[in-house]
Amino acid sequence: MSTGTGPFGTGLLKGDSLIARALRGAGLTIFGFGWSQALRLLSNLVLTRLLFPEAFGLMALISVFLMGLNMFSDVGVAPAILQSKRGDERDFLDTAWTIQVIRGSLLWVAACLLAWPAALIYDVPELAMMLPVAALTLVIKGFNTTRYQEANRHLRLGRITVIDMVSQAIGVSTAIVLAYALQSVWALIISGIIGAVAELLIYELALPGKRNRFRWEAAAARELIHFGKWIFLATVAGFVISQADKLLIGKYLPLDQFGVYNIGYFLASFPMLMGGVLVNRMLIPIYREWPPLESRENFLRLRKMRFIVSASLLALVAVLGMLGVWLVEVLYDPRYAMAGAITVMIACMQIPTIIALTYDQAALAAGDSKRFFVLAASKAFLVVLFLLVGLNVAGLMGAIIGQGLAMLAAYPVVVWLSRHTGAWDAVHDLTFGAIGAVVIGLCVWANAPALVGLARIVN
Repeated sequence: MSTGTGPFGTGLLKGDSLIARALRGAGLTIFGFGWSQALRLLSNLVLTRLLFPEAFGLMALISVFLMGLNMFSDVGVAPAILQSKRGDERDFLDTAWTIQVIRGSLLWVAACLLAWPAALIYDVPELAMMLPVAALTLVIKGFNTTRYQEANRHLRLGRITVIDMVSQAIGVSTAIVLAYALQSVWALIISGIIGAVAELLIYELALPGKRNRFRWEAAAARELIHFGKWIFLATVAGFVISQADKLLIGKYLPLDQFGVYNIGYFLASFPMLMGGVLVNRMLIPIYREWPPLESRENFLRLRKMRFIVSASLLALVAVLGMLGVWLVEVLYDPRYAMAGAITVMIACMQIPTIIALTYDQAALAAGDSKRFFVLAASKAFLVVLFLLVGLNVAGLMGAIIGQGLAMLAAYPVVVWLSRHTGAWDAVHDLTFGAIGAVVIGLCVWANAPALVGLARIVN
């Protein structure tokens, strides 16, 4: 009896082919993501009862600054290992690890220098002390082994999925215990440090392979830096894309309302987070082995993958968009009621991003980090522009809508990049663009009273 026909037949789950590894990797990634989000939701529900809305606003600001430091100094070590022909060589990996360690230490120094000005800009004195302590996680993460990327490179995701699940469980349980004991934002900061240490130790003990050693090979460093210079610039743009809303809205809203906004963002971000995990873990190896320009067969294989990913993510968006207000009413106390309408709007505005999600990694797989940067920079410029216009025209509601419009405006650049790599699929984009428009219409219709209420509150 046949166990599967076509490139995604079920019989091909077995074996060591790219398809088998990709399918197993996708399943493991989704399972691990589900575990991660379940833990995040449990943590969020417990912590919102142990702490106060201002705590989430303050922690969101700290997270934005840490993420900014992390992304503003990204030299592309992980994608370099994934795509480089030398990605399995010891000298290359140890040089990459050495760069990573140096970077983590410099980030902590930068956080210390930034802490006081940040406290003055946002008029939150606590940032001056909390930011340097929280930034210790960046130092710790700099020592994480490259064996994680080595497993990712070959789509051997079973062990790293289990490791991630265990380390996440440690971080969440620590945060809950400390929040109960301290009743302070310090619980979240300290638990972050404990979680980072646990992750480092588990990676080191559980992942097979040789341990990293300090090493500086000039040829490897040149390759990493050459590839990483555009990744660095693209990551700066990526920070703007992902965090501009928090930087600008965090200044626009009082700290307690900003905390509520982040609860809504947390719920609505599930589809994008899952898509991001799938894309970052799997697409560079897949594009590297199935270049869409190489054959029509490769293109059609990628189309199948793209349809599956987009359909799954849009289904999640539809659920959150239709049920967001109800979910917040059921899960949270009345202090967080505004988060329901925010969840609906943010979920809907992610649809343009989801449709184009699988294109940019094709450029990285081909080693073209420059075009990857051009796309990221274009998105960053448009996000800031539309956010500022939206805030000034319609407050918080306008800012959320502006983020979706920015991704629509960036679509021509997406087409330019994906046509160059042969990845662009007009059939896919038209199909899911039409489905997305229907989903947005249904979500707005189903939640109209809450959305009107949101508009009235922020204006």
